[in-house]
Amino acid sequence: MDYQKYLDLTIAFVEKNIGNVIVAFIILIVGFWLTKKTVKVIRKLMEKRGVDITLQKFLGDLIGWILKILIVITAISQVGVETTSFIAILGAAGLAVGLALQGSLANFAGGALIMIFKPFKVGDFIEAQGHSGTVKEIQIFVTKLNSPQNRLIILPNGTLSNGNITNYSEENVARVDLSFGVSYDADIKQTKELLMKVLLDNPKVLKEPAPAVKLSELADSSVNFVVRPWVATEDYWTVHFEVLEATKLALDKAGIEIPYPHQVEIRK
Repeated sequence: MDYQKYLDLTIAFVEKNIGNVIVAFIILIVGFWLTKKTVKVIRKLMEKRGVDITLQKFLGDLIGWILKILIVITAISQVGVETTSFIAILGAAGLAVGLALQGSLANFAGGALIMIFKPFKVGDFIEAQGHSGTVKEIQIFVTKLNSPQNRLIILPNGTLSNGNITNYSEENVARVDLSFGVSYDADIKQTKELLMKVLLDNPKVLKEPAPAVKLSELADSSVNFVVRPWVATEDYWTVHFEVLEATKLALDKAGIEIPYPHQVEIRK
């Protein structure tokens, strides 16, 4: 291979286009410097908005590489190199990669939306995509939940971000909805007072908002009451179980019957 020939051609090209070569170097130096500053500013803005650190790094690197590629293409075109084919190749390669990673890109976009808008955070108890559990980890592509049975649930961020999400931990207080049925022979006023006493005797039931006991239905075999105490969100299940147990004991002690199916044995 005639290296001298290529060297001579290179020198001749540089001498002929010395002005454009200098401008191209300036574009590279200034462009890379501006890219570095731009990425820093973007990361600081994301940090102020509380964007997840993983997403900050990923988006910062992605934006940096895109800007650098554009700067290199601009510098190359400045010295007279045809960049149309080069851009077309990059576009085709990007399209091919996008089609191959369609599902992953959707999950990435979903993860970015979750980390930016924060419909939930680590430690929240949520219900989504037919599953419920405590958020254990939010990653770029998936979100991990711990179910009440301590099972690991992994949800793709693409479908998670596009579906309905119920966040039970977002508010500080929650209402426990319970229903009790008593016999038609029971005194309504006495029953309401007893149910309210059960709520007021529980130290975890909040005084404000005030708990409520209402007659909700005259059913076929029972008079039904709704019992609605307000509690701190973290005490939801504790109060749920405590009120159930305390109500059954209080009704039994007062001689108020809870109707249930009876089996009658017929002898011939």
